[in-house]
Amino acid sequence: DIKTDLNLLLECLKYQMDCPVSQKEALITIYSICQQNSEASEYFREIGGLMFINDLAKSSVHCVVKEAALFTLGIIIESNVYCQQTLCTSALFEDLIFFLIKKDSGVNLKRMSVYVILVLVSNNKNGQTYVRDTGCISLLLQLFRTTLSTSEKNLPGENTDPCYQLWSSVCSTLCACVNNPQNEDNQNICCSVFPYAKEWLESCTEPEIVRPICSFLGLTVANNSYVQKYFVSIGGLDTLAKVLLELLHDSCMSHSSMKLAVVVTKTLDACIANNSATGVVLAKYHTVSELLKLLSNETLSTGEKVSIILAIGHCTEVCEENQCELLQNNGLPLMIQVLTESQDEELIKAATFVLQNCKQMTEQLSLKLYDNSLNVNNAEELDVQVRKKSLQDYWKKAKEILHRINSIEKEHDEEGVQGEIIVDESSVANSEALKSHEGNPADPKKYTERTHKGVCRPLLTSKLNNQVLTPSETPAPQKNETVNTVDAVPTRQTEQRNVPCSVNELHTDSVPQSHSRSGKTA
Repeated sequence: DIKTDLNLLLECLKYQMDCPVSQKEALITIYSICQQNSEASEYFREIGGLMFINDLAKSSVHCVVKEAALFTLGIIIESNVYCQQTLCTSALFEDLIFFLIKKDSGVNLKRMSVYVILVLVSNNKNGQTYVRDTGCISLLLQLFRTTLSTSEKNLPGENTDPCYQLWSSVCSTLCACVNNPQNEDNQNICCSVFPYAKEWLESCTEPEIVRPICSFLGLTVANNSYVQKYFVSIGGLDTLAKVLLELLHDSCMSHSSMKLAVVVTKTLDACIANNSATGVVLAKYHTVSELLKLLSNETLSTGEKVSIILAIGHCTEVCEENQCELLQNNGLPLMIQVLTESQDEELIKAATFVLQNCKQMTEQLSLKLYDNSLNVNNAEELDVQVRKKSLQDYWKKAKEILHRINSIEKEHDEEGVQGEIIVDESSVANSEALKSHEGNPADPKKYTERTHKGVCRPLLTSKLNNQVLTPSETPAPQKNETVNTVDAVPTRQTEQRNVPCSVNELHTDSVPQSHSRSGKTA
């Protein structure tokens, strides 16, 4: 039935040349049949209908027929890739240019011409080449600059003005000229209108203006470091950051403002994705903290969250100011929460990207804090690296003291004094043997019980008179004071085993307190 209808409609077009109304109605019926119907569009091409409508658009003297013919061409091209390939020629682009520059062409005819250009270049590298080689893209950029007046830019609400619709179509067509597939040559040409786009963003925040401009900017700078640098050089990134602030600082932020803020965020991210060093521009606008606030909005979709997190990731990739701002605004726990609670793969990848930046930034900050803390005496301000260094120094001191104890033991062996130390090897090996010990070993039973329970304290006994020696009256060294006498027993020992010592020289309860009371240094 569809094939029969298409044959009859084509015959109607051929034999109603003097009746523009009938031709328009036939064209409307044709595009209603072929719209989103690849098979019908392909059949219409096979019976010669596609080329006939193409010729009709050029030859008809009736404006309504031209407009309907161009729109029908666009519908068929959009529905079937073979029809797109058939009509994608430099000749058709030149015909469309003629419609656009002709003085008596109405706005609607220009809009239909732009629509045909759009479907010819969409997902079509050859179309992108033709639009550039024929000079059509330069004409589109001219329409982008001149179609809208100042009053039309600030027209609130749903804009149905024909000039606005033409301008919006031009924006969509320029997006197709530079994207999918990416076309760097066309991107480099389109960046010539960036100053105009920047000016409009500075003077208008209406969604009807901001959305098309942001889409155009985002796709033109995408994966093109040269264009990104140019956009930053003219202050475009500053403008986007200001627009984002204005949208987010609205006292009664509407749902539409929030959605528009996400659009601006995507564009902002595209501008720094391949040149993260330019993210430093955003630090003065506290963009990272604003993005974190936007991320907390519960009405965001998963895709919108991914876009925001990726923008945060690119902002913090190399910029220290943005990295610190992320940490100061609890960005790290927020990313961890997203990572642990989300089931979406893309969202997890985005959060992981930010967490990797967090890892790098904390390592860098730790090194800087270490350098700064070398001249600080307050132990509370020392970082992890300083504490590790202090611990290594203490191990060295402990080894020296043990060596001194060995020397003393040898001297006492020469004097005939016999002693014995029973050392619990497991407790000595434990790193907790380095911690201070408080407690009175005068009670042998209680002291022995602690030793067998794994508490890292050496059991010092003497077979001399079968009694446990009493503590010495020698006072413990004061805090931060170097232990220089052999009368004080070190509380931290190395991995040496069965260290003999003289019981007459050991004071089991005179434990040095210099490191057991030194707070974080311990």
